[in-house]
Amino acid sequence: MAYLWTKTFHLVFVIAWMAAVFYLPRILVNIAEAGESPQVRARLVLMGRRLLRFGHVMFGLAAVLGLVLWLHFGIAGGWLHAKLLLVAALLAYFIFSGRWLKGVEAGRPLPSSRTLRLVNEVPVLALVLIVFLVLAKPF
Repeated sequence: MAYLWTKTFHLVFVIAWMAAVFYLPRILVNIAEAGESPQVRARLVLMGRRLLRFGHVMFGLAAVLGLVLWLHFGIAGGWLHAKLLLVAALLAYFIFSGRWLKGVEAGRPLPSSRTLRLVNEVPVLALVLIVFLVLAKPF
């Protein structure tokens, strides 16, 4: 029963983190399209900061529970190494998005909204691969 509860909460925190991973770049798109409207930009930056903090907390909780699943319940296999590599890439992506947000606060320009929209699609591909690896355990 402990395994099921641990896995349940791990998945809930992963889902919450992925929501942040998907939405933070969307906030950046909105900032890029807001123009010079200081009130809109300030509100979007505030939303982005809160989402960034939320995402880091959710990732931390998901990682701790994933570690418990791995160490205590003995989940292993080559698929797990590939999954962890993709998760590390998603974490780097999330941190990179956060740095763009911090750059906006410091007055640095963002890439075009078109570029940001394209970059926003990257996590979808990684998530599809991660879900496939977890379900199929191909190696």
